[in-house]
Amino acid sequence: MALHNRVSATELKERLALETFKRVTISFYQYAKITDPKAFRDQLYTTLNNLGTFGRIYVANEGINAQISVPEHNFEAFKDALYGVDFLNGIRLNIAVDDDGKSFYVLKIKVRDKIVADGIEDPTFDMANRGKYLDAKSFNELTNDPDTVIVDMRNHYEFEVGHFENAIEVPSDTFREQLPMAVDMLSEQKDKNIIMYCTGGIRCEKASAYMLHHGFKNVFHLEGGIIEYTNKAKEQGLPVKFKGKNFVFDDRLGERISDDVISHCHQCGEPCDAHTNCANDGCHLLFIQCESCASKYDACCSEECKEVHALPLEEQVELRKGVVKGLMFNKSRRRSIQQ
Repeated sequence: MALHNRVSATELKERLALETFKRVTISFYQYAKITDPKAFRDQLYTTLNNLGTFGRIYVANEGINAQISVPEHNFEAFKDALYGVDFLNGIRLNIAVDDDGKSFYVLKIKVRDKIVADGIEDPTFDMANRGKYLDAKSFNELTNDPDTVIVDMRNHYEFEVGHFENAIEVPSDTFREQLPMAVDMLSEQKDKNIIMYCTGGIRCEKASAYMLHHGFKNVFHLEGGIIEYTNKAKEQGLPVKFKGKNFVFDDRLGERISDDVISHCHQCGEPCDAHTNCANDGCHLLFIQCESCASKYDACCSEECKEVHALPLEEQVELRKGVVKGLMFNKSRRRSIQQ
C-alpha cells in the first residue's frame, strides 16, 4: 500500500464534494517521546487512511500535532484506533465548533523536527514543567481577578479576527519570536497570574513551560484552547468570553464563536472578518476581504494582482516562475494592500 496520496488535488476535491455522509473535524496533540517518528508516521497513515481520514498531521520526537476530518460513521473506530496507542489513550479530542465537514480533502502526515517550531535550543528546557490547566469554568473565574494577565499566543492574523476579552497580543506572526517577546513584555508582572491561550492548546502549553523556565511562578494555560473552552462553556451554560471568530488552519479559515465582528476589510475598512487567499496564485496572500471588495478586485488583494489574475493561464504560469507562494498577512504588509 502507498503511504502517500497519489491523486490530484482537483480529483480529491471533486470526490469530497460528492460525499453523501457527514464528516467531523477534530484536532488533537500530545507531547510525548516518540523514538522512531518515521515508523510511527507510516503506521498511523495506514490506519487513518483505511478509515477515510483527511487532514494534516505532524509527528516528531516530541509528540504529535493533528488537525483532521473523519467520516462520522467511522468516528468510534477512529477513537478506538487512536486510543490503542499507549501515549494517546484517552487523549482529549477537540471537536470543531462551527463545522461544514469540508475542512480537508487529503491526508498528509509529515515527520518534523518539532510539532511546534519554537526556536528553543536550551537543553535544560523541560516540557514536563508546564503551567496548570484551566478548564472553562476556572478560566472565567480567574480572568475576573484583576491580578490576572491573559496572553494570546497566536499569530496576528488570528488575534485580529477574534480574541478573549482584555487579552494581550504578542505582536508577531511566528511562535518562535513570540516566546522571548512574551517574557520581555511581562517581565514586570512576574507576580501576577499569567494565562496563556491558543487555538487548540498546543502552543500555549509549550508557552506556559517557557514562562516557568524563565522564572514566572503563577502560570496557567487554557485546556484544549479556544475550541475546547467554547464547547465546554456552551455545554455548561457559562458566559463565553471569546469575541469574534476563531481562525483555523484548514479550508474553513475560521469558525464563528460570537456574532461580534471586531476586524475590518483590509481594502475598504468596513467591518469584516472573512479571511481569504488572494486569487492570484503568484501571490496567494492571506488577508481579510469583504464581499464588495471581493467583487471589485475579483477576489484579489490589489489591482496589480487583479490584472495578473485576468491574464491567460499560460502567462500567469510564466510570471509565477521563481515566485515564492504562501505569503501570510502580517502587520508589515497591511498598508501595502489597502487601496
